[in-house]
Amino acid sequence: MVSTAYDGFPGAVGVSRLTVYDWPTVEGLPGGGTPHVHLTCSEGYVVTAGRGAVQTLTTSGFRETPLEPGTVAWFTPGTIHRLVNDGGLEITVVMQNSGLPEAGDAVLTLPQHLLTDPGTYADAVRIPADAPEAEQARVARARRDLATRRFLELREAAEKGDPEPLAAFQRAAADLVRPRLDDWEQRWLDGAHSAAEATRAQLDALRGRDDGHLAEARVSATGPKASGRFGMCGRLSVYPGI
Repeated sequence: MVSTAYDGFPGAVGVSRLTVYDWPTVEGLPGGGTPHVHLTCSEGYVVTAGRGAVQTLTTSGFRETPLEPGTVAWFTPGTIHRLVNDGGLEITVVMQNSGLPEAGDAVLTLPQHLLTDPGTYADAVRIPADAPEAEQARVARARRDLATRRFLELREAAEKGDPEPLAAFQRAAADLVRPRLDDWEQRWLDGAHSAAEATRAQLDALRGRDDGHLAEARVSATGPKASGRFGMCGRLSVYPGI
């Protein structure tokens, strides 16, 4: 029997608060994040402050979507994306499949030789947690700039009508995450799948004139477990269990 109870965050999504990096980019933009792609997770933005844009690259081409307070934007897996900060850009980020991005469902647009195997890639993207903040910032910025240069190369090739560099990156990204898929499937079963199955069970119960799950209602609240962490696109405040 499917349980009618699911007490995780609605829809088993992940939520974080993001202050986008204001470090000037390699091509001279005022600030911006690190280009990357998710393999199984859609991502959404609720803009709360500032101005900027999200630049995206897919097999359909390059696109730039303006961001300002009140904008809600989202994109599906396979979308290479990069935030541009024109000033004070702050976002509430909503991620599909809570836990999967933290479990590795994100691949930066690094040079192809750094995408050859999980160990090489992990070394290339690691920010030392025990290093002084200034050193963490230096590593995060260098990582971003390296990925940005590759993103610009992929964009240029696509705009010239050459799809192979983007396709090669997509293949490499898929190969990198393949060893994690069993773990990801279990996280999905425990999260988004469980939440959807609970809704189905509730609908079935109500059709059968069984409202017992209403007596199991509960309220939860939490605060950020970490603030100011160096993320891919900026300084992050993340929440436990979300």
